[in-house]
Amino acid sequence: MTTFGTRLARAIDERGRLCVGIDPHAGLLHEWGLGDDLAGLERLAMTAVEAMAPVAGIVKPQSAFFERFGSRGIAVLERVVADSRAAGALVLLDVKRGDIGSTSQAYADAYLDPSSPLASDAITASPYLGFGSLQPMVDACVAHDAGLFVLALTSNPEGPEVQHARVGDATVAGTMLGHLRALNAGAEPMGSFGAVVGATIGHTDEDLDIAGPLLVPGYGAQGGTVEDLRRIFGPAAPRVLPSSSRGVLGAGPDPRALRDAVLRGNDEVADLG
Repeated sequence: MTTFGTRLARAIDERGRLCVGIDPHAGLLHEWGLGDDLAGLERLAMTAVEAMAPVAGIVKPQSAFFERFGSRGIAVLERVVADSRAAGALVLLDVKRGDIGSTSQAYADAYLDPSSPLASDAITASPYLGFGSLQPMVDACVAHDAGLFVLALTSNPEGPEVQHARVGDATVAGTMLGHLRALNAGAEPMGSFGAVVGATIGHTDEDLDIAGPLLVPGYGAQGGTVEDLRRIFGPAAPRVLPSSSRGVLGAGPDPRALRDAVLRGNDEVADLG
């Protein structure tokens, strides 16, 4: 295996930087003419995987939309992860876990250990029990050549009360970015430890160049534009992964339209690198 950062750089070169979300929420199931039930979940998720994973560089299933159907929904998620990886896409499992000690280790085992049926190339995590609480996940990434994307500057209106709070001379978000920069030091072509930064945060004075990838939700249907990406990320833009779910899945349920939406989305952000 090679590091996640190396595999990600290769995926961007070969397939493009668009991160395609698979978010089978009730509203989308309805738009596709499907029931808000296990059968609808399976139909939408597997149609999306079959259409998009062969052409997308990064696929990001949102675990919560599968978890709400219990163990049978998790079984569908296992298929999404396995089939997406088999089709050549990297899987970034959006779980946003954050805990301490043995519980944090259990999350690392569940999502990053290759022996797990949910083993993914990378996961999202919340550092707001302290960045050190993520150490079991960091260690698992090193051991298994996986990646970790840590919440830093999110677009939700509630985020600033925590992320903009100050710890000495730095903000909480800046402190998290600093930890990631340290983890990525010396990695080529990029580190395996990324930050989550929203495309609609407006202006920031934070240094977003962490020598690793930047997962950027809020692009496309949620209002973020290519111009926003250039303005917010500046010299770090070549490592940006714009994330789009509804903007791509809205083209369904036709598989050809889904595939074309991925290709078109990649073309739109190709010149960031």
